[in-house]
Amino acid sequence: MLPTISIIGRPNVGKSTFFNALTKTRDALVADESGLTRDRKFGRGSVGDRDYWVIDTGGIGIDDDVIVSHITQQALLAIEESDAIFFVVDGRAGLTPVDEKLAQQIRKFNIPVYLVINKSEGIQAEIISAEFLGLGLETYTISAAHRSGIYELMEPVLASFPDSEKIEIDKDNRIKVAILGRPNVGKSTLVNRILGYERVIAFDKPGTTRDSIFIPFEREGKSYTLIDTAGVRRRAKVHETIEKFSVIKALQAIESANVVVMLLDANEGMTDQDANLLGNVLDSGRALIIAVNKWDDLDASKREQVRYNLNRKLHFIDFATTHFISALHGKGIQTLFKSINSAWLAANKETSTSKLNYILEAAISKHEPPIVRGRRIKLRYIHQAGTNPPLFIIHGNQVSSLSGTYKRYLINVLREQLQLKGTPIHLSFKQGDNPFAGRKTSLTPRQRKKKVRLMKHVKKK
Repeated sequence: MLPTISIIGRPNVGKSTFFNALTKTRDALVADESGLTRDRKFGRGSVGDRDYWVIDTGGIGIDDDVIVSHITQQALLAIEESDAIFFVVDGRAGLTPVDEKLAQQIRKFNIPVYLVINKSEGIQAEIISAEFLGLGLETYTISAAHRSGIYELMEPVLASFPDSEKIEIDKDNRIKVAILGRPNVGKSTLVNRILGYERVIAFDKPGTTRDSIFIPFEREGKSYTLIDTAGVRRRAKVHETIEKFSVIKALQAIESANVVVMLLDANEGMTDQDANLLGNVLDSGRALIIAVNKWDDLDASKREQVRYNLNRKLHFIDFATTHFISALHGKGIQTLFKSINSAWLAANKETSTSKLNYILEAAISKHEPPIVRGRRIKLRYIHQAGTNPPLFIIHGNQVSSLSGTYKRYLINVLREQLQLKGTPIHLSFKQGDNPFAGRKTSLTPRQRKKKVRLMKHVKKK
């Protein structure tokens, strides 16, 4: 087993910057604002031939705010999962009463604690660490922003753990599922319900989740990675710089996912912002599931109205399965995962060229391509060129003149015959170059003689 190290500290001491330095990534959202990190975030790092897990947590303070209490609970859960603790303090701000209180709380867990004095660039280690010696912890000085002191910290820390084999993680064997939606539609509640415990902070306030949280887990023998994203509002309503970065993270999560679960609010139905988000999903080509949350809040007449409006507004993504769920009470979660698995299989399905050409011939026999400029468009053969989403290339003549209606017909035939439910299908058309294009026809000697003979009979003006 790889050692797991949690990063603990009060707000705005540089924990997320330290996390990015340890994992050599930019996964954690970083800005000069306290309280940015809220949920705990996992990452994997390495020093030399030694690997480790690291957990970023939100800042623990003394405020009695409800959100702060949730953040503190997440940090305490991270400590329970850890083999060691990096207690991060701000070297330039000095020792604070909150730091002293946190040091007392951390000691109770009986886990090795390392005091990491951050923001120490330009100051001698002896000077900046002097006032922290009273905490009685093993002390290291670093600058997370400048990546200095990291190796000197990690080498002795990792040496205290028994050797473990370097495990290579196959990142492709997990089904990555991104939960997407507007603020306060229940994304974090759905994630917690799927996992069976409070993994991310779910709070009745828009904007609680600010970063994309990647959570690996197992369900019925299959490996998944859940991605809880920040709620995405209309651009005109996004004013805070932090929220702008959160939106970018959410859109990047779409590209990282294999399947996207688009969460809608049953009370509000399909909004313009939901349609914009669905457009981003379609552009990415990811498999898609529609989940209408808070379904238990509606009576029978309201449910019928919501169904009608969804059928009318979602006609352009008829390939996606729609589920009506309650994330709070766990209704519909089992069938939701069946659709996620089906969509992932469809998006990654590979079909032989012979079978594809048999399907194409049958489709053409049933409904021939239209005639363009007196000539019928000819579709000669088809083959698959990619997955997630499935990409098919059709070769033929005059395919650039093929109408959108006929292209949709071919997509529907492929979807029905190959059972590609839950994933978009991309078609690409290629036509061979005309070997005589740009070449001037030359007359044979006999044709030249005939032309001269005929020209004698042409009257000159």
